[in-house]
Amino acid sequence: MRLAGATMLLLLLSCQSRHERDPEAIARVDESYLYDDEIKGLVPAGTSKEDSVVIVRNFIDRWAAQKLLMQRAEMNLNDAQKESLDKLVKQYRVDLYTKQYIQQVVKTTVDTVVSEAELEAYYKANKENFKTNAVLVRLRYIHLAKDNPKYETIKNRFFDFRKSDKKFWDSHAMQFKSFAFNDSVWADMSQVHAKLPFINPENRDEFISPGKSIQFPTGNDVYLVKIVNVIDRNQVSPFDYLKPTLREVILNKRKLELIKKFENDITDDAIKDKNYEIYQ
Repeated sequence: MRLAGATMLLLLLSCQSRHERDPEAIARVDESYLYDDEIKGLVPAGTSKEDSVVIVRNFIDRWAAQKLLMQRAEMNLNDAQKESLDKLVKQYRVDLYTKQYIQQVVKTTVDTVVSEAELEAYYKANKENFKTNAVLVRLRYIHLAKDNPKYETIKNRFFDFRKSDKKFWDSHAMQFKSFAFNDSVWADMSQVHAKLPFINPENRDEFISPGKSIQFPTGNDVYLVKIVNVIDRNQVSPFDYLKPTLREVILNKRKLELIKKFENDITDDAIKDKNYEIYQ
């Protein structure tokens, strides 16, 4: 249903007003008018006649309520309160404009490429500031059925893991209920608990230690797990684990430096052009 149709329906619902009506308006609160083009797109295409009336009427009622509340606020707030609020509104406008402009400048100017060498240099200089707040683990695992006909072969190859066995693992992966072979990635204990539910905070020390090999039967299944390495809480976080965080830190540092330089440059230019003066 077209918006004009919804508007005509609302006009039929409206009461006669003694105030001289603006023929282009669809609603009025004292000297404030709401016009048809202000509610364009309000009613989605295909909306029924009844729903269109409800949607538009609710919008108009909210518009009127805001106008009436504003009138009451202007009448009932004292001058000091209004002056304080006006200052906040002006400052908010300044903040919105400058923030939007600075974001635009940063987006089009800042270099977002962070090299591996830069990441490593920042890590070496600041690694004491990046302590782990959780236990980190590198491991690989397979969750499979106990009666898998190739269980012994799978188990032996898993614990004697070789990169050259990739074709073997690719051909058998569909037989596993879940698995993770990339043991170069660090995971925190919440991820370990999610993937290996038989490990919990109470028995963690029994299972989580560097070099540990685990066969854990559960019902008709079995978990094969190899713990490659462990870093305890409050230790320096490994570089590979920190790389995404380091990149964000470096980019934020660049952005702050760019904003500072930009603010200094526009101030210096204004002084040079005599558009900015401080009177003693």
